[in-house]
Amino acid sequence: MQDYGPSAGKWDENINLLAIVILSRGKCDLSTCTTRYLVAMATADLLVIITQLILFRISYYYFPGSVLRITPVCSIISALIRASTDCSVWFTVTFSFDRFVAICCQKLKAKYCTEKSATVVLTTTCILLCLKNVPFYFTLEPGEIIDNVPWGCYPIPNYFTDPGWVGFDWFDAVLTPLLPFALILLLNSLTVRYILVASRVRKGLRGQNKGKNHSDPEMESRRKSVILLFAISGSFILLWSMYVIQFLYYIITGIGPGDYSDSEYIFRRVGLMLRNFSCCTNAFIYGVTQSKFREQVKCMVKYPVTSIMHLMNR
Repeated sequence: MQDYGPSAGKWDENINLLAIVILSRGKCDLSTCTTRYLVAMATADLLVIITQLILFRISYYYFPGSVLRITPVCSIISALIRASTDCSVWFTVTFSFDRFVAICCQKLKAKYCTEKSATVVLTTTCILLCLKNVPFYFTLEPGEIIDNVPWGCYPIPNYFTDPGWVGFDWFDAVLTPLLPFALILLLNSLTVRYILVASRVRKGLRGQNKGKNHSDPEMESRRKSVILLFAISGSFILLWSMYVIQFLYYIITGIGPGDYSDSEYIFRRVGLMLRNFSCCTNAFIYGVTQSKFREQVKCMVKYPVTSIMHLMNR
């Protein structure tokens, strides 16, 4: 079962490119800090699509003899796939933490929720995750040597038995996606709890518990921020759930993917498909939750037509 076809990968790539361009213009009525996180997430998602779907999946199925199948090249691609996936996941975590601070920690908000802080957090996270995935380059070996050129990428035999590699594999699995999964659930739970408490307090102070109706700009702004946060983190949790369940099933039963039955294999492949699909949902979320984003999309769609009409009128 293939996770995606070529047309789907190209479509996902275009969606993320569109999101990056629109968000980078800074006209979506979002703070510079939030914009920086959303652009980073869209960029990481785009890299996942390029490495996982275009460089690996499509080349494997449709161009088996290409230069991408040379062992050093596909080893680099394998490490890049891991790094881009980790960045996509952890940028979602850092965004969730940023929104948690912005909503629940008013004293820390002024210092942490800034464009400079977002840049430092995202850059540091990206560098650490890239360094963490360097060992994956050494987990593959060639299947054959042709004219002194190694071809194919196969796991080294001791990867599944050597205590060092087994420990590293566990560390990788905990880091992505088990720990992010738990952190996002925790942050969202704390955010919801804070909002419910703060909402009751503000309603009491403003007299809304007595039937009066007053507009509250702060609560409205907070509501929009929460909708965006929960839509992104909720989508991540939903689309990664099957992959996490499959991993836990593998841990509990001790049955490797190579020994799965047909139904277990299908469950695993669907989990992988949904995991990859999570890399193209954020742009749709921006469009659904952000009216300014939709306006910018319309402007970009209309721009070529209006430019042509303007030239014709001249």
